[in-house]
Amino acid sequence: NLSCLDFYTRVWIPDPEDVWRAAEIIKDYTEGEPILYLKLEDETPLEYRIGPKDNALPFLRNPDILVGENDLTALSYLHEPAVLHNLKVRFTESNHIYTYCGIVLVAINPYEQLQIYGEEVINAYSGQNMGDMDPHIFAVAEEAYKQMARDERNQSIIVSGESGAGKTVSAKYAMRFFATVGGSANDTNVEEKVLASSPIMEAIGNAKTTRNDNSSRFGKYIQIGFDRSYHIIGANMRTYLLEKSRVVFQAEDERNYHIFYQLCASASLPEFKDLALTSAEDFIFTSQGENIFIEGVNDAEDFEKTREAFTLLGVNDSNQSSIFRIIASILHLGNVEICSERDGDSCHILKNDPHLAHFCQLLGVELEQMEHWLCHRKLVTTSETYVKNMSRKQAANARDALAKHIYAHMFDWIVEYVNKSLHTSSKQHSFIGVLDIYGFETFEINSFEQFCINYANEKLQQQFNQHVFKLEQEEYVKEQIPWTLIDFYDNQPCIDVIEAKLGILDLLDEECKVPKGTDQNWCQKLYDRLSSSVHFQKPRMSNTSFIVIHFADKVEYQCDGFLEKNRDTVYEEQINILKASKFQLMADLFQDTNKDSSISTSSSSKSSRVNVRASKPTPKVPNKEHRKTVGHQFRSSLQLLMETLNATTPHYVRCIKPNDEKEAFSFESRRAVQQLRACGVLETIRISAAGYPSRWTYPDFFNRYRVLMKKSDMTVGDKKLVCRNLLETLDPDKFQFGKTKIFFRAGQVAYLEKLRADKFRSACIKIQKTVRGWLQRVRYQKIRKSAINLQRYGRGYMARRYAEQLRLTRAALIFQKQYRMVRERRDYLRVRQAVVTIQAFTRGMLTRRIFQEFLLHHKAMIIQKHVRGWLTRRKFRRARNAAITIQCAYRLMRAKRELKQLKIEARSAQHLKKLNTGMENKIVQLQRKMDDQVQSKNHGSTHVVEVNKLQKELEMMRSRQGDGSQLTSLQDELEKLRAELQEAHTHMKKLEEKHSNEKMGLEQVSYQSLKGRKYIFFLQGYQESSASQSVGRVQAELDEERQRYQNLLREFSRLEQRYDNLQEMSNGSLSPPTLQFQPGHKRNNSTQSSLESDSNYPSISTSELGDTDDAIQLVEEMGVEKAAMDIGVFMKLQKRVRELEQERKRLQVNLEKMEDQVNCKVGPCLSLRQELESENKKLKNDLNELRKAIADRASQNSSSNELQDGYNLLLGQLKAANEELEVRKEEVLILRTQIVSAAHQKEETTNQIVTSDWGYLNEDGELGLAYQGLKQVARLLEAQLQSQARKHEDELAAFNTQIELLKDDIEKKQEMLNHTMSLSPEAQVEYSVQQEITRLTNDNLVRTLQPPTPYTIIHIIILFIMSQKLVEKLEKNERKLKKQLRIYMKKVPDMEGERAKPQLTRQVTVQRREKDFEGMLEYYKEDEALLVKTLITDMKPNAVSATVPCLPAYILFMCIRHADYINDDQKVHSLLTSTINAIKKVLKKNNNDFEMTSFWLANTSRLLHCLKQYSGDEAFMTQNTAKQNEHCLKNFDLAEYRQVLSDLSIQIYQQLIKVAEHMMQPMIVSAMLESESIPSLAGVKPMGYRNRSSSMDGEGPGSYTLEALIRQLGQFHSVMGEHGLDPEIAGQVVRQLFYSINAVTLNNLLLRKDVCSWSTGMQLRYNISQMEEWLRGKNLHQSGAVVNIEPVIQAAQLLQVKKKTSQDAEAICSLCTSLTMQQIVKILNLYTPLNEFEERVTVSFIRNIQNRLQDTNDVPMLLVDTKHTFPVLFPYTPSALSLETLHIPANLSLDFLTRV
Repeated sequence: NLSCLDFYTRVWIPDPEDVWRAAEIIKDYTEGEPILYLKLEDETPLEYRIGPKDNALPFLRNPDILVGENDLTALSYLHEPAVLHNLKVRFTESNHIYTYCGIVLVAINPYEQLQIYGEEVINAYSGQNMGDMDPHIFAVAEEAYKQMARDERNQSIIVSGESGAGKTVSAKYAMRFFATVGGSANDTNVEEKVLASSPIMEAIGNAKTTRNDNSSRFGKYIQIGFDRSYHIIGANMRTYLLEKSRVVFQAEDERNYHIFYQLCASASLPEFKDLALTSAEDFIFTSQGENIFIEGVNDAEDFEKTREAFTLLGVNDSNQSSIFRIIASILHLGNVEICSERDGDSCHILKNDPHLAHFCQLLGVELEQMEHWLCHRKLVTTSETYVKNMSRKQAANARDALAKHIYAHMFDWIVEYVNKSLHTSSKQHSFIGVLDIYGFETFEINSFEQFCINYANEKLQQQFNQHVFKLEQEEYVKEQIPWTLIDFYDNQPCIDVIEAKLGILDLLDEECKVPKGTDQNWCQKLYDRLSSSVHFQKPRMSNTSFIVIHFADKVEYQCDGFLEKNRDTVYEEQINILKASKFQLMADLFQDTNKDSSISTSSSSKSSRVNVRASKPTPKVPNKEHRKTVGHQFRSSLQLLMETLNATTPHYVRCIKPNDEKEAFSFESRRAVQQLRACGVLETIRISAAGYPSRWTYPDFFNRYRVLMKKSDMTVGDKKLVCRNLLETLDPDKFQFGKTKIFFRAGQVAYLEKLRADKFRSACIKIQKTVRGWLQRVRYQKIRKSAINLQRYGRGYMARRYAEQLRLTRAALIFQKQYRMVRERRDYLRVRQAVVTIQAFTRGMLTRRIFQEFLLHHKAMIIQKHVRGWLTRRKFRRARNAAITIQCAYRLMRAKRELKQLKIEARSAQHLKKLNTGMENKIVQLQRKMDDQVQSKNHGSTHVVEVNKLQKELEMMRSRQGDGSQLTSLQDELEKLRAELQEAHTHMKKLEEKHSNEKMGLEQVSYQSLKGRKYIFFLQGYQESSASQSVGRVQAELDEERQRYQNLLREFSRLEQRYDNLQEMSNGSLSPPTLQFQPGHKRNNSTQSSLESDSNYPSISTSELGDTDDAIQLVEEMGVEKAAMDIGVFMKLQKRVRELEQERKRLQVNLEKMEDQVNCKVGPCLSLRQELESENKKLKNDLNELRKAIADRASQNSSSNELQDGYNLLLGQLKAANEELEVRKEEVLILRTQIVSAAHQKEETTNQIVTSDWGYLNEDGELGLAYQGLKQVARLLEAQLQSQARKHEDELAAFNTQIELLKDDIEKKQEMLNHTMSLSPEAQVEYSVQQEITRLTNDNLVRTLQPPTPYTIIHIIILFIMSQKLVEKLEKNERKLKKQLRIYMKKVPDMEGERAKPQLTRQVTVQRREKDFEGMLEYYKEDEALLVKTLITDMKPNAVSATVPCLPAYILFMCIRHADYINDDQKVHSLLTSTINAIKKVLKKNNNDFEMTSFWLANTSRLLHCLKQYSGDEAFMTQNTAKQNEHCLKNFDLAEYRQVLSDLSIQIYQQLIKVAEHMMQPMIVSAMLESESIPSLAGVKPMGYRNRSSSMDGEGPGSYTLEALIRQLGQFHSVMGEHGLDPEIAGQVVRQLFYSINAVTLNNLLLRKDVCSWSTGMQLRYNISQMEEWLRGKNLHQSGAVVNIEPVIQAAQLLQVKKKTSQDAEAICSLCTSLTMQQIVKILNLYTPLNEFEERVTVSFIRNIQNRLQDTNDVPMLLVDTKHTFPVLFPYTPSALSLETLHIPANLSLDFLTRV
């Protein structure tokens, strides 16, 4: 206590009701003052007197920040009121039943079932340090388990407390923890047996008392044995001091042992009819407490659990029945009525007593003997033995003693049997003992049992004090702190009073040896011998009791019954009767008890496994001095227990009973303080407070109190030096610097907290001052700114008003001015309008007058003009008529003159001679021309006839010329000819003139058009030439490819013909003569081969359809049977013909479209040319008509030579004109060709040529504008020609590709031919049938996609009719082949020994090109083990890392496909079974390897997907390619194996999750809750003893950061991706891992008070955001992982939100929808402010939350189940990989696999 107490100091003062009461000093106190002025919590003032005779200075209270700490040693002020208040706050406000007090776990009984003992809680505490989690019995158990493994030292957990404090439950939960964490390595289920022993021992050793409904009435020490792997291998149980008196007596409102009531509750069961049991109220031994029921307990259900536990421990039905018979017999024995005789010294039992009869029947003993010896006893002396009667009271005592003795032996037998069941032959490496023993007891009447119990507690307290002192000393030595001897309470004097020589137990044993010894004599001896001891007192008012001053309290013991209970007397005669029982179990209970006890004791001392029982008197030993009393036996077993505990590392659990009414969470301070004093908790506090109780590590102290340091100290890097500098101002005696920690005296941490708070308070004041000044300045600036704004707006308003007035004034003036102006202007305009109107009317009138006068003059002039013209025309006509008349007269006169002259000349002979000479020359010329025409053309017969006629006429004329008599006729005839010739000449001249005119006009037009279109012809010629060249080039390439393809066809035809020849030879040599159906097809002649239709070019003859009809007719003539195999080829070729015909038509249409486009482009340029050609055609027609007319006239006048000569001359002229026209055309063509060639050869001088041509063409200047337009047209045409050329090139490439495909097809046919020739005839038939079926299926699929034509419909009908017959024939052959196949299958086993493969399977050995790989792998049956070993057993993931993902799965499936292909079901079954078993073995061997597990999960799921994808089910074939559909399984349905693989995949997935969670488990808590992702955010609070306990020594927890956790997740994800695991499954793995992170984080948050703060919430929210960012980066935010961490997110938000008002409560309820009510309340209870500026969550606020969440239907769950696993889904994901393209790397050494 402080000598000077300041104002507002809070203290504790004694209180008679609440033990301690809180108060506050309201006036400063100075040392020496007699009165301390206080104020209680209810504001009541109090004057507290202080003085040597009154009260000492009150205890100081701890700061509020320390209230509710997990560890009482963390309190700054360590004293009784602080401890009591801290426990009360934790228990009543936070509902925390566990609290550390140094090395002691204080457990307060809540009298309510709490959800804090589930398996998820065990998992949460497993592997954690003791100080890291909230106090719990599991934390103590984990500490013992960890120290056993680390130090290799046996451990003990000592659970003590008074009756009803919860010792049994705590011990049971500790054993459950060991059974769960250290489960047996094999299938023996030892841990289940250990747990099963609890209900048995509770049934036979627990009973209801006034303080506890399930009070243990015996002590037990259970040793749980572990092997070197720290798995449970066995257990052993020791029992201490069973309360046998409860069997025959129970106080009011108490019960006997539970087993009696359980058996009575189940008495109606058929198997218990023989027990003759009824309700427990009917038996004396079970009805003395007057209440046979326990609230909330069903005895019948508990009895079923007891029987199940017996069965689990191996107790057979016979032994169970015997046990229940013994228990029932005890109840019947208690109901045996003993009647007293008249003399009072003897008694008897009523005849036919039913209960005695049932007792003897159930135990199998003689009724008369038992009836006799229950009322008599045998006395043995040195000389004789005689029988003595017993009084009724003595007989009743003997009966009760027998009942107790039977029950005790049965209890010992059950314990021994349990030990045998839990015993193991394996060598025990270490053990953990759990001691469940009675605590210190004091009642109004205390007897022998309470004395033994308190004696045991004295021994345990001594051991506890020594252990605490030892730990304290070790801590000081380790930290190199000077050790000063601390005085602690030693209760050895009290123990000496009890167990020393001539102590209480010695005097009791001595008095028991005295024949006439009594309790009064023994008590008097105690007064005489022990009165000098300070721990022994004699009561003032009694001579039959004594007082022992124990460490906890004074206890007064009543001496009555001590000797009898110590002797534990039972009569020998009764025991002998029981030994003779018919039931073996009953007889075995009492055989050689002493011998067994001694053997058991001696053996247990060696093996540390003993079974201590109450010592029984041996009737056969007459010397009673050698018998062991109960006290002596208890002292020996207690000594053995202490030796065992001293050889182990003890852990202490002190159970506190909060109230006597068994109310839930009700705390009575008086009862609690009494038990705290008794259990040694306060002694621990006193020892700790005597030294340096507060201990801080240097980093924690620096982080907490750096605000007290100077700025210069903060720059020093050594934190130890900085802490030393800070503590220099304190008293050196108040602290010590250790090696790693700073040790403080009691109260110094509170003083430092006060300094820290003052520092913060001054800093807050300074901040408040600054902030308030800043706020005032801001307020002033706002006011000033507002005033300025008001002034500005006011002045602006005044200025705007003045400006508005000025504007209005000016506007008024403007309005006035404008109005006046408008008014004057209107007057002016009105006057002006009137004047203008007058002028207009006046001028109009004058103008109309002038117009009328002008109109009259004009009409007169017109009349004059017409009259004068008529007169002039009449005069002209008269003059013209006169001139014409004169001319006609003159011309008539001249004509007459000329006619006369001509007549005279015609009559002269010279003229006739000249005429004949000219005629001869012309005839010769005509003859020569006719000869030329005859030689050149054979169709000139008409001219020959005419020439002959002319020759004949010439001869006639010559003959006439020689005849002078005919001269006159000749002259007449000559005149006629002359006339006709003249007319012909005239007509010819007209024709020549007309022809010459037309020719000149045509030439002129042609010349003009040539000038205008010369450039057009140039462009047209260039375009036509380039287009023709492109078409020619493409046509040449097509011709070349067509030639090449036809050569290939020719080669194929040759090979096919060769095949036919070979086939005919083979058929002739192998087949019988009667076989008409042969596989293959018959070929036509090479000229008729339908294979020619495979060409893709239009040059193929269009008679293919006719050939097809001929082929069909040929098939009909041959018959179906002969042409059966040709039908397939025929159909295929016909289909190819139709395809090529359609392709040819398409190309023809494209070519026509191209020509139309070219014509459209050059059409405007050729229009003029077409017009000229049409004109030339017209002229030619006219000439032809003219020629025809002349010929007709000439033929009509053939007799006249002159006419013939004129005709010939005219004909020659016409021919000459035609020849000249043809020459001109040739010149034009030559000119055009030269221009085009010049353009091709000299493209670089095109512009110059065009320019020069332009000058030539543009002589008339008419084509200038036309040239510019044609230039643009030329460019457009050139671009289109280039696009057409590219299109031609693309089509050419397509043709080349198609040719390559046809080449491949031919090669395949050639290989097929070779393959077919290598097969046997039967195999050829089967192979041909399979090929035909496959081809027909493909053709049908193709045909369904094409629209039918009439031809195809007729063809299909014909083929259908033929196919029906073919199918019938094939079915017959198929049946024959199946019979042959069965015969061959029977022969296969005989052939296997020869190691010769069947002929049909030999085909796979043929070396094929890779493109023909069918996606199958063949292997020998003998190589299956090697295949499995290579692909599974010895496979390493990195061996196939650079290949296709899931390569082993693909290889295995390809092997399965081949087994299915050859229809080998045994091979399929063997391979799949071996694969599944091998995968299981590999995973079992690598059960901790994530990479291997992920690898096989990916391969197993891929194998499963392959079995689905290629199963042939339509549901799995929707995404397959046509090639993949061909690879489907043909013969077997592997649906059952798919289910097995699916189950295996689920198992592998679960193992993968387990491995990943195991790897992440150490990281989660450190990364999510402890690592400072945001530096300097977390605060540090004072830590207690547990954070410096031995569990922390040498093994600090791994400090994992959030980056390490995210890195681990990324590694998991990358490994799964590398192995080809489906993204959906990888997402489910991540989802499950995030659930595990959420569960572990939230469970630790709910179990750790130190992390439930605002700063932790901020850190946690930041960490979660980083995790979410990682999910988004990996594109996994849709996997559902974020939903799984929603509870942690809400928990972090709950730590950060306000927690004061009802609005805050409503916000919390709406926010935390993923948290249960228990979790929300737990977090609020655990919420801890890091400094005094934060406020705790009030109880009323928590109650408000509970009321609001009361109606929710949440599952009452506190911790999240960490073992929960989401159901995994394996979505079907087909592979796009083609099996035939798969490459097997050489490093796998799979050479024995053959690709098929």
